[in-house]
Amino acid sequence: TDDKAFGPGIAQLLHRVEEFHSLRSAAGSMEMAYSKAWTIIKNSEKALGYLLLTSTTGGKNGGGAELTDEGAALLRKYDAFCAEMQAYGDKLFAEKFGG
Repeated sequence: TDDKAFGPGIAQLLHRVEEFHSLRSAAGSMEMAYSKAWTIIKNSEKALGYLLLTSTTGGKNGGGAELTDEGAALLRKYDAFCAEMQAYGDKLFAEKFGG
């Protein structure tokens, strides 16, 4: 689609979900409203055509969220892409500006 589906902000949010096992906690750690985080996730899932998170509501075990297999794979590929781009940028900078 022409809509942005994935980028650094949602990647950071997904990393925080992995860390905290909760979308609410992940959003809070980024000083983001839970409702905004939920909207971002849902819009991205709609654009991508697959779920990024699975979640369970509270109760005896407290609920939580985790990345789907597809969400985890996308995040790993995005992280690898960013690392390669950073390495290329560092190399290009050294070529153009020395050192």
